[in-house]
Amino acid sequence: MKRYYRVMLGKNSMHAEQCAKENFIGADYDIQENLTGKLPDDWREFNRKYIPIFLKGHPDKTRVGAGLSCGALWTLCRGMLDGDIVLCPDGAKRYRAGQIAGSYQYAPGGILPHRRPVCWLNRIIERADMSEDFRHSGGGPGAVRELTPYADEIEKLLGGRKGSGIIATDSTVENPSEFAMEKHLEDFLVENWDNTELSKKYDIYEEDGEMVGQQYQTDTGPIDILAISKNKKELLVIELKKGRPSDSVVGQLQRYMGYVKEELAEKGQEVRGLIIALGDDLKFKRALSVSPHIEFCTYKVSFSLLRK
Repeated sequence: MKRYYRVMLGKNSMHAEQCAKENFIGADYDIQENLTGKLPDDWREFNRKYIPIFLKGHPDKTRVGAGLSCGALWTLCRGMLDGDIVLCPDGAKRYRAGQIAGSYQYAPGGILPHRRPVCWLNRIIERADMSEDFRHSGGGPGAVRELTPYADEIEKLLGGRKGSGIIATDSTVENPSEFAMEKHLEDFLVENWDNTELSKKYDIYEEDGEMVGQQYQTDTGPIDILAISKNKKELLVIELKKGRPSDSVVGQLQRYMGYVKEELAEKGQEVRGLIIALGDDLKFKRALSVSPHIEFCTYKVSFSLLRK
């Protein structure tokens, strides 16, 4: 199945023009070695080896930031397959589209030395033409970001098959209206974090001043929000119910917490979980009564009609 990715070509897309002229995309991350033959099928294996190498060169970084960087490098070098589509911002609120056209190459001494050849398509996508959800996702943190959920919209923008532009919800969703509401709740929480109770103790995870804690990628899917306590002693994994069955949400959150504990947490850091849902749920209460590191809370939505 063809997949779709947003790829940043240097800070603020500074290398976008050269990559367009020379038909490649690439990454750096200060890992100065040829990765040919060193890219396993499982990105977790790659991360285990290269996170310590990355941290040696960046002692000021955290394991969360190192995991994000190494995961992005593996995705670009190995995870992307021939025929996958990449959208690369050009620094002027536009995206140049291309298709992966070959395997990993190493260009020592060049910009973005870890490279993939690309066949650029004769199509530029204007950011203004994207749906709000797609625009938000495409502008998210990280050098490499998968956009496959927006395949229909991307193909429509590229002039390919006609799609609805509507993202299909997960097949496990029980309540579509709840899913839609909580999809927007995630963005609302992030944008208004400082006004929530959570902000008194936690900050959404940042790396080098860039927020990386929203939709943080793991080996079992993206964490809705990853936060860290102000004293740096706790990592908080936040999962929104999004209309799914309670058992599915609890299980997914536990998998995320396991990943954070094993792959990201620094020595002495505790990992906690929080589920946020629209309404109370007896199943959650039963499951979480034996899970002391996971909390559950509900939110309330209200609006007013103002007569003019």
